[in-house]
Amino acid sequence: MPYKEREINKLYYTMGEVTEMFNVNASQIRFYEREFDIIQPKKNKKGNRLFSPEDVENLKIIFNLVKDRGFTLQGAKDYLKNNKSEVKENQKIIDSLERLKQFLLEVKEQL
Repeated sequence: MPYKEREINKLYYTMGEVTEMFNVNASQIRFYEREFDIIQPKKNKKGNRLFSPEDVENLKIIFNLVKDRGFTLQGAKDYLKNNKSEVKENQKIIDSLERLKQFLLEVKEQL
């Protein structure tokens, strides 16, 4: 059986890593942090934000609602409050489909 590298899961992501993931400015991440109470990054002694994987997942959900589906900020807050479990399940499906798409694109390049 060939060796397969394990996926490395980080405990915390820095603000720079998060802004790179979402391709946005740090000010937008800070704004969403103030607007949505589900994003609660830890702060170290210097005041740098450290985002947990759960915070990153919540940011994915918010970006999906606001950017992709066209919700207003208040609409996204209300939708999250009323349909939290449904939204998390939908985000898992979206992530799975994106991984599948990436895999298929890699296979296509190898042909």
